[in-house]
Amino acid sequence: MGGYPPIADHGLIGDLQTAALVSGTGAVDWFCVPRFDSPSIFAALLDHERGGHFTIAPDTDDVTVHQIYLADTAVLITRFLTPDGVGEVVDFMPVDPHPDVPSDRHRLVRALRVVRGTVTFRLECRPRFDYGRAPHTLVLDGRGAAFHGPGLDVHLRSTFPLDEDGDDVRATVTLGAGQLAGVVLDTRAQGAAGPGPVDETQLQAEFHATRLFWHDWIRRCRYRGRWQQMVNRSAITLKLLTYAPSGAPVAAATMGLPEQVGGERNWDYRYTWIRDASLSMRVLLDLGYVDEADAFRKWLGARLRAPRPAGAEPMQIMYRIDGDPELAEEILEHLSGYRDSYPVRAGNGAAGQLQLDIYGEFAYAMTHSPDLAEVAGYEGWKAFAALLDWLAGTWDRPDEGIWETRGGRKDFTYSRLMCWVALDRGIRLATEYARPADLARWTAERDAILHQVMARGWNPDRKAFVQHYDGDVLDASLLLMPLVGFVSPKASQWLDTLDAMDRELVTDSLVYRYNPQASPDGLRGSEGTFSLCSFLYVYALARAGRLEQARYAMDKMLTYANHVGLFAEEIGPTGEQLGNFPQAFTHLALITAALALDEELDKADGR
Repeated sequence: MGGYPPIADHGLIGDLQTAALVSGTGAVDWFCVPRFDSPSIFAALLDHERGGHFTIAPDTDDVTVHQIYLADTAVLITRFLTPDGVGEVVDFMPVDPHPDVPSDRHRLVRALRVVRGTVTFRLECRPRFDYGRAPHTLVLDGRGAAFHGPGLDVHLRSTFPLDEDGDDVRATVTLGAGQLAGVVLDTRAQGAAGPGPVDETQLQAEFHATRLFWHDWIRRCRYRGRWQQMVNRSAITLKLLTYAPSGAPVAAATMGLPEQVGGERNWDYRYTWIRDASLSMRVLLDLGYVDEADAFRKWLGARLRAPRPAGAEPMQIMYRIDGDPELAEEILEHLSGYRDSYPVRAGNGAAGQLQLDIYGEFAYAMTHSPDLAEVAGYEGWKAFAALLDWLAGTWDRPDEGIWETRGGRKDFTYSRLMCWVALDRGIRLATEYARPADLARWTAERDAILHQVMARGWNPDRKAFVQHYDGDVLDASLLLMPLVGFVSPKASQWLDTLDAMDRELVTDSLVYRYNPQASPDGLRGSEGTFSLCSFLYVYALARAGRLEQARYAMDKMLTYANHVGLFAEEIGPTGEQLGNFPQAFTHLALITAALALDEELDKADGR
C-alpha cells in the first residue's frame, strides 16, 4: 500500500460538527476542524508524508488488530493483540450539550487501557495545518503540548509525559493489566485559553455521556427488522455526517479519495448536495427522526430565500454546510493523493452545474411527513408553491444529470423523472391540505413529463428506459422509478428495464452506474460498481416480487461492508472499497433496501 491503509480500514467518530477517521493501525489520518469542510490538520490518507497524523499503537510490529464499535454508538475501540499483552485504544468525540451552536472547540479523546499482560504504546502527533500547506510552532509545558497554526491552536494533553520531536511530539507509555491512560486533542480558536490537564474522572464522565447520547438517539429508531445492526449503524453514520448547527448533511466525511486508484476521479464530498441530503432526510423520516428532517427543511428554506443573481436557478446543486454557495475548486498540488491518485481537489466545481433532479428529491423528502407540512406552515407552502410554479415552466431543458458528468448537457431521463416527482408531490400536498396552487398548470406539466418520458425515455430496441433521450445507454439511477411511484414495480416496461440492467450493469449483484465508454462523461479512467445503485437494485427486485434474488443481492452486498459496517462510494474489481468514505448515499440506500425487503418478505410470510 506504500504507507496507505485500505480506504475501508477505518472507523468514523464525530461530534456532529466534524469527524475523524481512525485506521486499524491506530492512526487518526483524516480530521478537519472546526467543521467538516474546514482545512485538514491530519490528512495522511491523501499524503502519508505531508498530510499529518496522530497515531497511538503498540511499540511492536508483532500485533494483530481488531476494531469494533461499542454497540449502537459512535465510540470506536481498536484492540491490539501482542505477544506480551492485549491493549485497547478507545476513541470518541464528546457531543456538546448544545451541538447546534457552531464552535471552534472540539475534543478528540483517546483512552488507552490494557486488559491482559503488558503493552508499551507509542504515540506520535504530527499535525499539518491547512491541508499541510501552513507551518506551525510547538510549545511544551507541564500540562502537555500546544501546536499553534494559522487561526487555530491544537492542544494535546495526556496523563503521561510528551517529548518534543522537532515541531511535533512523540511519547511511549507502558501499561499493565487494568491500567489506564488518557490523551485528549483539543482544538480552539487561536489565542483562546488552553484546556487544563487531563482529568481521568472527567474522561470517564465524557465517555459515559457520549455512550448514553448515542443510545438515547438510536432508541428513537422505528426499525425492528432483519438487518437491525446494519440499519442502526447506517442511521448513526447519517447522523454523524450531519452538521448540527445548520441541519445540513454532508455527502461524505472525506475529500480526494479515488473512484479508481491512480485515476483522476477524486472529488471533495464534504458539502451538502440537495439531492443526497434530501434522500438522507427521507430515510431518517422513515426511521422516525422528524427533528433532523425539520432542521434540514429550515436550511433548505433559507437557501430558497437567499439573494441570487438575476436569472439564476432557485437553488444550486450543493452548498457549504452553512449555506455558502461558494465552492471554488482548487488542486492541492503539494499532496500526492491516496496511492498516487492525483489530482487532489478541494472545493467542487460541479456546484455550478444545472441538475433539475434536485427539485424532485427535495419534494420527495419534504412532503413525506404530515409533521413537516404542519411546521412549514403557510409561509413554507408559499415558497414551495413558487418553486413549483417556476419548475412548471422550466423543466424541459437539458442538464448535467445526477452523476455530475462533465461531458455536456443532455436530456437526461432521470432529471425529467424527478421533475415529475416535484410536481406530483406538490399536487398531492395542495390537495390534501387545501393549499392555494395552480393545480391545473401543475397537473398539465406533470402529465406532459410522463408522456415525454414514455415516448422518448423508453427505447423500444433496448426494451428499457435509457439514460438520455439521444442514446441507448442504461443508467442505474432509473432504479428510483418505482420507488417514487412513476411506474409500477411490476409493470412490463419496468420489468424489461430491470432485465436489461441485469444483463448489462449487474455483476454478481453489484451494479455499475452506467457504462462511461458507451456514454462519455468527460473524464478519463473507469470506476467500480456504485454501492448506492446496488442497494437500489435490491429495492427494485423486492418490489418486483423477485424476493429470492433480492435477498441474495442484499446479503451479498452486506459482505462488502468494512469491519465496522461502513461503506464508501464504490466497490472495486477486487472487492476493495473506493471513493470517499463513509458515503451517505450508500448508507441511505441500505436503509431503503432493508425497509422494502423486510416489508415484502413479511407479506410473503403472511405476517
